[in-house]
Amino acid sequence: MTRATIARTKPAQESAAPAAALLAWYDRHRRRLPWRALPGEPVDPYRVWLSEIMLQQTTVKAVAPYFAAFLDRWPTVTDLAAAPVEEVMKAWAGLGYYSRARNLHACAIAVTRDHGGRFPADLAGLRALPGIGDYTAAAVGAIAFDLPAPVVDGNVERVVTRLETVDDPLPGAKPLIRALVADMLDPARPGDFAQATMDLGATICTPRRPACALCPLRPFCAAAAEGTQESYPRKAPKKTGTLRRGAAFVVVRADGALLVGTRPPKGLLGGMTEVPGSEWSSTFEEAGALAAAPLALAFRRLPGVVTHVFTHFPLELAVFRAEAPQDMPPAPGLRWIAAGEIAGEAFPSVMRKVIAHALPGW
Repeated sequence: MTRATIARTKPAQESAAPAAALLAWYDRHRRRLPWRALPGEPVDPYRVWLSEIMLQQTTVKAVAPYFAAFLDRWPTVTDLAAAPVEEVMKAWAGLGYYSRARNLHACAIAVTRDHGGRFPADLAGLRALPGIGDYTAAAVGAIAFDLPAPVVDGNVERVVTRLETVDDPLPGAKPLIRALVADMLDPARPGDFAQATMDLGATICTPRRPACALCPLRPFCAAAAEGTQESYPRKAPKKTGTLRRGAAFVVVRADGALLVGTRPPKGLLGGMTEVPGSEWSSTFEEAGALAAAPLALAFRRLPGVVTHVFTHFPLELAVFRAEAPQDMPPAPGLRWIAAGEIAGEAFPSVMRKVIAHALPGW
């Protein structure tokens, strides 16, 4: 019988001891985060939800300025719902995983239209909202409404797999980890428990060189007893996607305007602004790249390539640049944007790399 299996059969008082130690530590060492209510303050479900969506696949450091900018511009969920989706996409540019921004806006509309601007206070109601899956529903439910829901992010996975020496590799181990968290959490303080476990993983139980001497869960931690902390969580071999290649065409008008288009609303980088280009393919041949050029201009191939790594594949783009006369109309489906508008446009990171490659100093 594995340690994780044994943990599922512990008496309630034994399961409560780690939670009590963790919460005592959290009361002394909790992080101050812009979306987190201070002790005694009411919790704003809008802030919790907004931060949880932004923090998916993104670090706290990267999210903080975006969170502040969104709150300043759209202080309530109804304000966000009333905003044009194009403005939300622009404000999101740089955070990545752009389907989150579209779902964010759709969710704000649903909360405003169907719930009077108030988030549902039950897990089923939260899960029914656009862009909210099991994790986000549990996080918002626990933190905003004190629902006894197990919240499991990457930090929590690391803490629990070390605590119980879970040998099953991720992602297959997720259901077991969720069950272990459900057994361990304090039903009287589920929101604090969720945030405490996240804080512990972020500051003490780190991926490398965990500070076990400072950890409130060390007396209960099987991996610490064995000295195997850094071998958890176990992970299945990562699959590397096939390299794709393509061409990007940067066309600048005489007044500095840039030729751009908008990607289809569905799919990779949906709804984001892009410079025109070829398809991205593992069979791309650069010799024929100019066949995809948007206008009949004298394009020149710039040295080097722009590289970017998406979740499922790496990408290399050859960049071509051309100058267009002032009176040249855009190609069908494309448009000119003024030089002063480029920085504020909803370009994903890969397109910002392309533009910086072609227009140093923009």
